[in-house]
Amino acid sequence: MMQVLGEWFRRYFSHPQAVLLAILLLVGVTTILTLGTMLAPVIAAIVIAFLLEGPTAALEARGVPRMPAISLVFLGFLTLLLFLFFVMIPLLSLQLTQFLQDAPHWMQQGQQLLLQLPERYPEVISADQINSVITATREGINQIAQAMLSYSLASITALITFLVYIVLVPMMVFFFLKDKILIFNWLKGFLPADHGIARGVWQEINWQAGNYVRGKFYEILIVGVVSYAAFAVFRLNYASLLAALIGLSVIVPYIGAAIVTLPVILVAYFQWGWGSDFLWLTAVYFIIQALDGNIVVPLLFSEAVNLHPLAIIIAVLVFGGFWGFWGVFFAIPLATLVKALLTSWPRASIQEEDAVSG
Repeated sequence: MMQVLGEWFRRYFSHPQAVLLAILLLVGVTTILTLGTMLAPVIAAIVIAFLLEGPTAALEARGVPRMPAISLVFLGFLTLLLFLFFVMIPLLSLQLTQFLQDAPHWMQQGQQLLLQLPERYPEVISADQINSVITATREGINQIAQAMLSYSLASITALITFLVYIVLVPMMVFFFLKDKILIFNWLKGFLPADHGIARGVWQEINWQAGNYVRGKFYEILIVGVVSYAAFAVFRLNYASLLAALIGLSVIVPYIGAAIVTLPVILVAYFQWGWGSDFLWLTAVYFIIQALDGNIVVPLLFSEAVNLHPLAIIIAVLVFGGFWGFWGVFFAIPLATLVKALLTSWPRASIQEEDAVSG
């Protein structure tokens, strides 16, 4: 057993750069696990800087010097931020309040429909089963209400945190863009002179993560806007709220689309019943989801993310369990990091192992 472990260690850790990669990986994981909450504004700023680096580089390619390009892009970012805070958030908050006010009425209608099932299909479902479903649903709603009450009691702390974010994050975004080269050179100073493999892994991850974050932002925007336009044409209630949920659902591949489908279908049903409007809106909604998966995603990401769907789902579950929202958002880049490490990891050949053992 010890001989097998020794051969495995010599094969994967005999190269000096393999040790460097292991140390960098250990330091990175330890930092995120221990300081992830405190570094959340920094992580948010890095994400936004990734987003803004794309248009900044595009302006530079057109001959605009970097500093004026950064200023123009950052001004657009601040304008979008003001639009979100003073237009979109109040609108979504209003629609969410209306949604919560209408929810008890929908629950009553849903219970009446469920209680009719044992009369229509007595051989399939019983009254006891329906009562169990109703009881479980009520318990779930009570838990959600208690969670919302706890959140409201902690709203002062949340408000203070929000104010810190709204001041610190834009400042850090600006400096990340402005001093990008200086920051990279400073970090590079801590590495040994021979760090070619680590540099190659970083370049691949930097390219993958940048393309993924920017592509995901554009996907959220496209899917959200198209969904809102479709809902507005049908005059669906809570169109802005549902469109925002659909846009954000693309952050979690496969799982997000499945979860957000339920509120869309329920709102449409309680508004129109089993009518033509309900069927048409449902068809349009599924067409939007199909276009997103088969046209929008391939166009935005192309070969930037070359992972099996099963690997993506596992990455979402694992990294989301570790780091919550940011783990879910960065599940694919993190999975790409794992793949890049496994592919680039220096290892001794079998002949080298035999030479060492001999």
